[in-house]
Amino acid sequence: MLGQGRHTALALVSLLLLSLREATPIEVPQDPKIQQDLKQPPTIVKQSVKDYIVDPRDNIIIECEAKGNPVPTFSWRRNGKFFNIGKDPRVTMRKRSGTLEIGFRSGGRPEDYEGEYQCFATNDFGVALSNKILLRVSKAPLWPKEVLEPVVVTEGSPLVLTCNPPPGLPPPFTFWMSSAMNPISQDKRVSTGLNGDLYFSNVVAQDAHTDYSCNARFLFTHTIQQKNPFTLKVLTKEPYNETSYNATDPYGGRKVSESTPTFLSPSGSESSKIVQRDEQLLLECIAAGLPTPTVKWFKKGGDLPGNKVKFQNFNKTLKIISVSEEDAGEYVCMANSHLGSIRHSIFVQVKAAPYWLDKPTDLVLAPDENGRLVCRANGNPKPNIQWLINGQPIDTSPANPSRQVLGDTILFRSVQMGSSAVYQCNASNQHGYLLSNAFVSVLDMPPRMLGPKNQLIKVIENNRTFLDCPFFGSPLPELRWFKNGQGSGLDGGQYRVYINGTLEIKRARTEDEGTYTCVANSILGSAENQVRLEVKAQTRIVRFPEHQSAIRGSTARFNCKVKSDPSLPVTVTWTKDDKALYLGWRLRKDDESLTIPNVNEGDEGTYTCTVKSEIDQDSASARLTVLEEASLNPSLSSALPPDRPDPPIDLDLSDPAARSVRLTWIPGNDHRSVITEFLVQFEEDRWEPGRWQNLSTYPGDLNSVILQLAPFVNYQFRVIAINSVGQSQPSRPSPRYKTSGAAPDVIPRGLRGWGSKKDNMEITWEPLLDLERNGPNLQYNVWWRRKDVGEEWSNVTTEGSKHIIHNTETYVPYEIKVQARNEFGQGPESNVVIGYSGEDKPTDAPTDFRVSKVDSTKANIHWKSVDPNSVQGEFKEYKLYYWRESSIVPGLMVSKENKTKGIYSTTSEPSGILSDLVPYSKYKMFIVVANRHFEGPPSNTVEFSTKEGVPDAPRFFRINRRSFDTIYLEWDKPLEPNGILTGYQLKYQTVNGSRVGRQQLETFLPNMTDFTLRLPDRSTRFKFLLSALTQVGAGEVFAEESPHFTNEDNFTDTTGLVNLTDTSVASTFTPTPPPLASLPPTTMAPTTIAPTTISTSTTTTPKATTSPSTTTTPTTATTATEATTTTTPPVLVTTRRTDQNVLVVPGQKIWDLTVEPNSNYANVSWRHNFPAGSSEFVLEFTLDSNNTERTVRVTQQPPIRVADLIAGAAYRLRVYSHEFNSISSNYFNFKTQAAYIDQVDIATQGWFIGLMCAIALIILILLIVCFIKRSRGGKYPGGCCVTGFAKYLVRDKKDLPLDSVDHKDQDGSFDYQNGSSVPDRNENENSSDEDNKPLQGSQTSLDGNVKESDDSLVDYGEGGDGQFNEDGSFIGQYTVKKDKDETEGNESSEATSPVNAIYSLA
Repeated sequence: MLGQGRHTALALVSLLLLSLREATPIEVPQDPKIQQDLKQPPTIVKQSVKDYIVDPRDNIIIECEAKGNPVPTFSWRRNGKFFNIGKDPRVTMRKRSGTLEIGFRSGGRPEDYEGEYQCFATNDFGVALSNKILLRVSKAPLWPKEVLEPVVVTEGSPLVLTCNPPPGLPPPFTFWMSSAMNPISQDKRVSTGLNGDLYFSNVVAQDAHTDYSCNARFLFTHTIQQKNPFTLKVLTKEPYNETSYNATDPYGGRKVSESTPTFLSPSGSESSKIVQRDEQLLLECIAAGLPTPTVKWFKKGGDLPGNKVKFQNFNKTLKIISVSEEDAGEYVCMANSHLGSIRHSIFVQVKAAPYWLDKPTDLVLAPDENGRLVCRANGNPKPNIQWLINGQPIDTSPANPSRQVLGDTILFRSVQMGSSAVYQCNASNQHGYLLSNAFVSVLDMPPRMLGPKNQLIKVIENNRTFLDCPFFGSPLPELRWFKNGQGSGLDGGQYRVYINGTLEIKRARTEDEGTYTCVANSILGSAENQVRLEVKAQTRIVRFPEHQSAIRGSTARFNCKVKSDPSLPVTVTWTKDDKALYLGWRLRKDDESLTIPNVNEGDEGTYTCTVKSEIDQDSASARLTVLEEASLNPSLSSALPPDRPDPPIDLDLSDPAARSVRLTWIPGNDHRSVITEFLVQFEEDRWEPGRWQNLSTYPGDLNSVILQLAPFVNYQFRVIAINSVGQSQPSRPSPRYKTSGAAPDVIPRGLRGWGSKKDNMEITWEPLLDLERNGPNLQYNVWWRRKDVGEEWSNVTTEGSKHIIHNTETYVPYEIKVQARNEFGQGPESNVVIGYSGEDKPTDAPTDFRVSKVDSTKANIHWKSVDPNSVQGEFKEYKLYYWRESSIVPGLMVSKENKTKGIYSTTSEPSGILSDLVPYSKYKMFIVVANRHFEGPPSNTVEFSTKEGVPDAPRFFRINRRSFDTIYLEWDKPLEPNGILTGYQLKYQTVNGSRVGRQQLETFLPNMTDFTLRLPDRSTRFKFLLSALTQVGAGEVFAEESPHFTNEDNFTDTTGLVNLTDTSVASTFTPTPPPLASLPPTTMAPTTIAPTTISTSTTTTPKATTSPSTTTTPTTATTATEATTTTTPPVLVTTRRTDQNVLVVPGQKIWDLTVEPNSNYANVSWRHNFPAGSSEFVLEFTLDSNNTERTVRVTQQPPIRVADLIAGAAYRLRVYSHEFNSISSNYFNFKTQAAYIDQVDIATQGWFIGLMCAIALIILILLIVCFIKRSRGGKYPGGCCVTGFAKYLVRDKKDLPLDSVDHKDQDGSFDYQNGSSVPDRNENENSSDEDNKPLQGSQTSLDGNVKESDDSLVDYGEGGDGQFNEDGSFIGQYTVKKDKDETEGNESSEATSPVNAIYSLA
């Protein structure tokens, strides 16, 4: 024992000596030349998160980037073993990087690559490690299938409908809805618990429904799953009438027995909860009873943290955001009604994963230097610190005499070249771990200058000046400054040298000019650089421009006389109202003034003179007011606008005293606005020279005041006048006035005492402000003594603001006080404050730690408390550490992340409830006692297993439409089955708006993950509810709807919901516009547009509002731009709201939108200044009749032809940029023309009816003439006129000319000739041979006679003898064919066609 103590003492002595000689670590500058030559171990600069969850639909990318010189090489470990990337064709590593890419195009399952990955970056100087990256594939488990029996409950009784959602990654959000997807109404009586169950404090008859469905929404996969609905039947003692229900009497006047309050959740009289620091705490109490109880919350031993507490779920849930250690304790919820009350206590413990107190940083040392790496972390429980070197435990590495490990610190003594390495610090507890890399690089490099050589610095006289001399070397060189190559080093007095090599000259004067040399020396050599300093006089305006008024037409002149250093060229510029002043031919400027001749109203404004040199500048302003000639009358001066007052002048000090002086001044011109107050400012030259500070304000009618001052300050003052317009310029400074010193007046603030170690107490306070010192040599007297012991005060005097008391007992109270003093005396003492020395680790562990009442998600814990004296500090809590060891489900990988729960209890045998456990899993846990800084030894470790539960939702649920009449469903197993999967259940029903069809059910075996559903028709849509099953029941429901099809109204983009796996199907989503009707040829001028044709059958969105910026134009417009006609298929465009935040490119716009409409298309043109060929536009059409919106995305330049419009419809159109939505044209209103129809029913036209009446009248007249001629002995029967014209029509039909001489009978009638006429007639001699040819369309019989045509006039005329057979084929094309069964007569045919009638007139 004696030897061990001697070794400990020697270690402490060596540590103390080492700390005295420890060198400051070298900071390597970021100079490119240094970095290029510097050899350094690797450093991890980018890596994936520790808990890395990936989407199984994407490739897996695990990031690992590192830097170093030489460039590092990379390797990986998976699950603690070397990961051979070259043997797996799916895994590749990026060049010059350690990032892994795992692709699945050639097959494979992402689940096969789950595990723990760690990246190693290696070069010649060490190995750096990434965090251990736990890769998990996201899963949305299915709700297990279950058959739910109807729930029967008596009216007035409490009820809990369990949800038991399948756990997801992350856990799903649960909510209750009916089968019609309407939310279950919740209130004080009915609400959803944190576990997803639906609680009824008491049941009423109106609760009887058949579709209480619990839904789970998985945030990662954006899916919803639905559990099988509950059917609730309510038994009533008296008949129930729905019409008797009202909110004030939910039982409709029936007698229902009342009950006292009880708790539905949580159970028992007390429970416990553990929460992580900085997370949110949710406590829940749901009560049952009739009438419905009211819930209230309290915290024992204190108030609820009002700034962090929120009450939710009708006061049933208490939420505390960003939990801290102070939020631990006992929370009490009380439920009461007029029948009584009940309480439940919840003991809350706050745990914490490790967090950094002192993170190790890279250490660069020179040979033979000393250094240290420190790794301090805190957590609850206290984390364990482990050191590694180049990825291997430091205990197993070769011994290094220059290195010593002392807990959380590594000491380095006299390091040598070749001992560079990368050290890793791993701080871990049950809740997590921290891993940090820090390299130790041993570097030797001669001194080097990093700045420019022989730099020239010009400064203004009396200003603070800095001369830079950046340098580097290892070991760190010593830097000294010399002036003009003579004398000793510059430091002290007027000069100050900073550690980075910068030389400060506190106030540059002319005698400070010269050449300054900085020299850096080390054992490896020296380097130097020179800086030449020139001190210049200040550039300033000595004659300022003054405010003035000038009569219109007169000359105004502003002075601006400048004084500057003769060696510095200066430029004088004038501005008017902060804008550059254009001199032109009228305004004149010289070196000292600006002249404005012939003043007019446009010259009025504020003129500013600015003088600039290369190192400083000055400016002054004055206002010019232009007056009419009448303004010379002083009585009219009130018409001038008010302005800022002029600064006060002639400041004078009088009546000096120890802490006061009288300041007097003369006010300046108020410029037509009364001065309301004066602001007095001061500047002192000891603490902050050159900085003006406000001292006090005084009324505007005073010009002599007594200033209250602080002792030991060298003051000067200035005054600013203030009126309604603003402040004047500051006055010139007063003479300086120095007050005498005095003892301090102020008590140091913020006095406190606390222990940083177990055997000390640090006493700290805030130092006095500069103006509170009252004299030189400020110090502090500190007193302390043990409280309630009766010992004498101990004291010390110090110049700092902290004093440490060593060798104290552990956690004992002290009385402390402090006092300020200087050369003039002592100030007042502070009040006595109670402080405490440091805490130590508790010595005892809780005993008899055990578990009871274990179900699927909760377990009761019990233990025996420790002796309060063994805590060795302020008792904080008992901290429970537990972790999920494994899953009982075969082959399921789990995260063994440690979790904690804090429990505050002072009883001898405390207990608590551990909740939120994962079903069907094995757990381990132990418990410790904790004070404010430390945790005690752990208790015995307890192992237990949770019972089986319902599974999570399926990991994913996809709906693919592969053809018009089938839907393909695909899903994957749950991420957490919570038991042995027995299968899946799928519920689906048709959906049409708010109407739903009958629900159907399909069940599947556990190994089935797909299903094909045939559609009754292609427009049918379904809602699907998929869940997984275990022996316990159905899990969380994954709900999806089948996507819209293209022929549905208001088609919206279904990206992400529909996967088109067949290109032939995909093509149907782009409707083809109908062909345009053939139009007659049109003659166009050379400038007529030949636009691009675009179909508008794209996205249609109802639009409720119209833009106010609408331009109404005629329905036709023309432009003069040539273009090429092309046809572009319609493009589906997803539009963005114009009120979103979008990038706007200044100067770009769209204008001159014109439309030339037709019936079903329109030619659209516009002008823009976007780059040609690199811009896309969107045409937005709004149909006025129903405000639906259609958009067309185009990449061609205007003009554009837009097809597929509605004939005769009114539209509103605008064009905007696809990339910059806010750049848009004005709206253009137009209306398409009425539809053009090829076959027009002219029978209904007025002009046709009139024409037919005229023709009928002419025919009647001709018939009368024919009958008259017949009665006079004509050759032909009554139909001769019509027959003659029919022959003429036949000739015209066959393009045969008539005879050159019309052969008429003597009575004036025409002679109709055919093949059967008498051959010896003289009239036939000159007739054409064409008359004997058969008619077109007729057939010749075997005997040479003409056969009746198939299209004979018999079928069209009203005669039955067929006297017009040879002309029937022609007449049939113009007349309407009659039915064969109509009655045939022998009367002569009449002209039934308008064409026949017209030709008969010929």
